[in-house]
Amino acid sequence: MKTLADLLLLGDPRLYETCSPILPEESHLVEGWVADLHNVMQEVRAQYGFGRAIAAPQLGIMKRLIYMNIDRPVVFINPELTHLSEDLFELWDDCMSFPNLLVKVKRHKSITINYLDEQWQPQEWTMEDSLSELLQHEYDHLNGVLCTMRAIDAKSFQWRK
Repeated sequence: MKTLADLLLLGDPRLYETCSPILPEESHLVEGWVADLHNVMQEVRAQYGFGRAIAAPQLGIMKRLIYMNIDRPVVFINPELTHLSEDLFELWDDCMSFPNLLVKVKRHKSITINYLDEQWQPQEWTMEDSLSELLQHEYDHLNGVLCTMRAIDAKSFQWRK
């Protein structure tokens, strides 16, 4: 079982890699990966007081997998963003891989994400506002993009208070 000590931190070169899709023959691994993601997210919540979702590469699992647990667990296998609104909004983004740093970014107000669920059934979900921002952040992780790379400008960084 992976723990908080396994969480990749800012500067780890694996955080900048593009993840590969989960293949059908790897489907038996998803349950264990999700358990690891859940466990580490719970530890981040306990230690830092935040954490709504986590992407597999943050634990060195270089696969296109996102785990979200706000009011219920949701697993996104091989997600694809299919619609990004033209409307943007600014926010202070945080990340488990650098838990004390906030980064001001612009995100799309709404997105549509297509993915496979844990039963490998296709799903589509249109999200707005904070959920939209959250999934954009996690989706970026699958492509080796950190919110530090999306900072609005050189003054868009601050320490968490």
